[in-house]
Amino acid sequence: MSSGNDCQPQTLTKPTFDEREAAELVDRVFGLKVSWIRSLPSYDDQNFHVRVSAEGADEYVLKITNSEDSQEPDLIEVQTQAMMFLSAEGFPSATPYLTKDGNIMSLESGGTGLGSKKYMVRLLTYLPGTPVAKTTTNAQILYEIGRLAASVDKVLSEKFQHPSVKSLHRGQFIWNLANVPLLDQYIYALGQNKYRAVVEQVIEQFKGKVIPKLSSFRACINHGDLNDHNILVDSCSASLENPQYRVSGILDFSDMSYGYYVFEVAIAIMYMMIESPDPLSVGGHVLAGFESILPLTAEERGALFLLVSGRFAQSLVIAAHTALLYPENKEYLTITAKTGWKHLMTMFEVGQEAVEKKWFETAKAYTHHAPA
Repeated sequence: MSSGNDCQPQTLTKPTFDEREAAELVDRVFGLKVSWIRSLPSYDDQNFHVRVSAEGADEYVLKITNSEDSQEPDLIEVQTQAMMFLSAEGFPSATPYLTKDGNIMSLESGGTGLGSKKYMVRLLTYLPGTPVAKTTTNAQILYEIGRLAASVDKVLSEKFQHPSVKSLHRGQFIWNLANVPLLDQYIYALGQNKYRAVVEQVIEQFKGKVIPKLSSFRACINHGDLNDHNILVDSCSASLENPQYRVSGILDFSDMSYGYYVFEVAIAIMYMMIESPDPLSVGGHVLAGFESILPLTAEERGALFLLVSGRFAQSLVIAAHTALLYPENKEYLTITAKTGWKHLMTMFEVGQEAVEKKWFETAKAYTHHAPA
């Protein structure tokens, strides 16, 4: 859900390639003949699932980055190198197919829109699996997702090196969780209703209780968007009553930035709540998995409720704002809103103390009985 390196959550820069143009791009830039292609849903980039006829049925994702982000090649380079690094470290991350010139990406013109805009183009390996959004989540996979969130950030922060890694310091990036206060300028998109009142409450509490504590949190590189559509899973058991899953793919590194470890677990909790019939129970399982790798400090735990609420606010406000600009993409842009508003309202009705008690007691139970 990337949206530029400044505080503009969306400008009219989404690529507009049709399938024929996309297939021609794969041929011209990567030297591969497309045998099958279909568009994939996306926020503000454009993605195509392609099969090529070169070597059997090799499958890729053609990723065409929006023209705003395409102006930051160093940032895209770092994100792509991070994917390659994680793959080499054993994580199920996509890797790029090199262009005919031997590069991991290429700046190209095209699309059916007005004007001549340039878009950064990459061809990434297609990862198998089912998005978490299309599964029935259980405690086991929530715990695994928590472990994944901690493991990805930990290895990136401790071992990943690149000359342009400083480009991940994205001070005004609207999706960085530290920037919840920037939502003030986009809240108009909600209109005047009870939802807006809760978001305003989240923003004010965030300013007063989270921002002053940021310096006490442990800094790291965040993936930044481990949502229910960006994590793929495979079933690894035959039991229909109690399915066991393993993570088979990590997608979309375009929200990578420097942040804090506690941001990643908060983001994961929020998005796993979206698909759950019992959303308030989710946090404890994700937290337990995360803390099996990286136990949180007292200060980090104390901010978790408002960080989860802050991510709900970011997702809901920015989606509403963006849907005004892209009404034709409203259904995809407002996926989170379908249940997100209900979950955020429930969190505030139940209250921070009760929600935290549920999360922390669930997580504590794992110290006595970790999952197999």
